[in-house]
Amino acid sequence: MTDTMNRIAIRPLSRILPARLRGEDPIRIEKENLKIRHDQMRDVERVRSNIRLLLIIVMFACIYIAIGARLAMLASSQPAEPITQSSNSSVFTQRGDIVDRKGRILATNLETYALYVETRHLVDPLNTANKLAILFDDLNADDLYSQFTGTRKFLWIKKKLSPEQMQAVHDIGDPGLRFGPRETRLYPNGALASHILGGASFGKEGVDSAEIVGVAGVEKTFDSQLQDPTYSKNPLKLTIDLSIQAAVEHVLEGGMRLLNAKGAAAILMEVDTGRIISLASLPDFDPNHRPKLPSRGSAAESPLFNKAIQGVYELGSTFKIFTVAQALELGLVDPKTKINTKGPIRIGGHKINDYRSNGPELPVWEVITESSNLGTARIAKMIGPEKQREFLSSLGFSKPTTIEMIEANGGKPLLPKRWNELETMTISYGHGLSATPLHLATGYATLANGGRLVNPTLLQEVKPVLGPRVISKEVAENSLAMLRGVVTGGTASLADVDGYFVGGKTGTADKPSSQGGYDKEKNITNFASIFPINEPKYVLVVTLDEAQDTSGPEPKRTAGWTAVPVSAEIIARVAPLLGLRPKFDNHSTIGITLSNWQE
Repeated sequence: MTDTMNRIAIRPLSRILPARLRGEDPIRIEKENLKIRHDQMRDVERVRSNIRLLLIIVMFACIYIAIGARLAMLASSQPAEPITQSSNSSVFTQRGDIVDRKGRILATNLETYALYVETRHLVDPLNTANKLAILFDDLNADDLYSQFTGTRKFLWIKKKLSPEQMQAVHDIGDPGLRFGPRETRLYPNGALASHILGGASFGKEGVDSAEIVGVAGVEKTFDSQLQDPTYSKNPLKLTIDLSIQAAVEHVLEGGMRLLNAKGAAAILMEVDTGRIISLASLPDFDPNHRPKLPSRGSAAESPLFNKAIQGVYELGSTFKIFTVAQALELGLVDPKTKINTKGPIRIGGHKINDYRSNGPELPVWEVITESSNLGTARIAKMIGPEKQREFLSSLGFSKPTTIEMIEANGGKPLLPKRWNELETMTISYGHGLSATPLHLATGYATLANGGRLVNPTLLQEVKPVLGPRVISKEVAENSLAMLRGVVTGGTASLADVDGYFVGGKTGTADKPSSQGGYDKEKNITNFASIFPINEPKYVLVVTLDEAQDTSGPEPKRTAGWTAVPVSAEIIARVAPLLGLRPKFDNHSTIGITLSNWQE
């Protein structure tokens, strides 16, 4: 309204009529007024155009500021690869591979299909149910038919299909049977290293894909890393050697069967790095078809139970070398000190005796080679409870091992509630304190490398770091010489593998009885060995559950007849694979040998 009122008239009568009277041309007035109107319109449009241009500039400036802020945020954040997803799905896929120290595949992925049913599309539910039950032994035709004709519209039938099974299902020809593409976890070596790998299962599932999640072993421990797509190019590399693992498991299984054992475990470790080259537990399982956890009975009876890192046992006389090493470190004895071995020792209503009579006294080195409980107990009495507890804790016997497996937390040593003189004496020869075979391997590696604590590891790419010094190098050398004497002239003579200078200590411990006390007919036997002991490189611990040699007129249940020969066979098999060349010159580079102590 205002614009109309203010608009200049093109032919205003107030000017045109007087102009005509004066004889002027009124057209000139019209042109002047028309020009003024056009100038006004142009000015209005210019203002409007300037406003629109200003708004556009402000809008683009806001957009550029937002983009710049986002780029700055991305530049300042840590770089990370996005997790690969299947199309139209929020399910994570493409789990990383696991390889051994030489890059050989231990676990990888395999493209496969799942089978599901959309019941509304089934043409012949009864025939389909019957044929599926024929194809898959674990399916029941009546149950399937009931589900096909019920209210459910969607049913999973099989989470994984082999190519042959898929073709057979396809041949049924019912349009209600559907296949969903997915990846599944494949362990190409079957049961080999099964307790290390653990296994995997499906997490989030869709018809087009399924998430793979670890359920045990390193698959569970490194689950988040293995789901990272960067592992498709840089797989998880373990310290395990596939060839050596196969040899250890083969010998261990043969020994377990020959000696009628319920179970067995073996650990092969580098003494300077703590790297695990082989870790085996029997009975084992195939992670491609991982069994379910037992619903009743003891978990230790299940093949899923890892005896090497979960099995907590009294380790018997293998502990004696720790007692002697501590006494040497404290300066309480030297290798030739005479120790009273007369028995029995009666203390607190208990009686300590030797497996066999060793005479009235023995030098310290012979207490080890003859495996005298009495001699070791009296040495431990010199040490005392507090110092013994501190020393064993420094060797790692007070907490679970640090190996990168979720199961390791279950292998916490069982310590006595009271650590008095009686406990000190019995623990000195491996009774009253329970630990895992891996604890034992770690302790022996400390002796073998000159007295520095090692941390067991399964990661090849992690640079090993030796822990604090536990004993002096001289004490470690003395300990190795005694362990060599156990093989050359003591309870482990069957472990003397030609060319490899084995040293070690046997251990036999009765198993606790369900009625209290110990069962004299059931035991755990161990042999902890170091080879070659003149240039220590490897520790091997072999544990057998209720093994017995029945080749003679009477069963033999001690470690010298069970764990020792199995260990010797393992060493003979794996030493060449480890690149160790046998030496037959009987020359030892250990600074102190048994010959220095023998009179």
